[in-house]
This record gives sequence, C-alpha cells and structure tokens, in this order.
Amino acid sequence: MIIYTSMPLELVYEGYEQFQPRYEEIDYNGVKMVIEPSGPFKAKIVRLISADPQDYLNPNYSPGSMIYFRASK
Repeated sequence: MIIYTSMPLELVYEGYEQFQPRYEEIDYNGVKMVIEPSGPFKAKIVRLISADPQDYLNPNYSPGSMIYFRASK
C-alpha cells in the first residue's frame, strides 16, 4: 500500500493497534456472509461468501450495508 500524505505516519496510523473488529460468519436469508455486529439486532456486512452471482448484484447485500434481524429462540 502506498500512502501519499504530508502528515507524519505516526498520526496516520495512530490508534491502529487498538482496532480489533469482531467478525461473525452467518447465513442471512440463504446468503452466507461475514458481518461485524454493531448492536443486539443489527450488523454491518463486511463481505459475501456466495456461489450465486445474483447475490453480489443485490444492493441490499453490498459491503457496508446494515442488516437487521431478530434473535432466534
């Protein structure tokens, strides 16, 4: 990775060591994906793991989108 900046690298990478995301692999509406939980009933999609090309064309499953779900009993 090349970073073009006039800022010192210490400022650019400040806090990088403390960043520890928690990822989970789930099956959501029949689509396997990796999410980052951001609350008890919502999560951000990190990436899809699917063999169906139509899943990648669905804007609801694009990385960065939020999904909402209910807890299973």
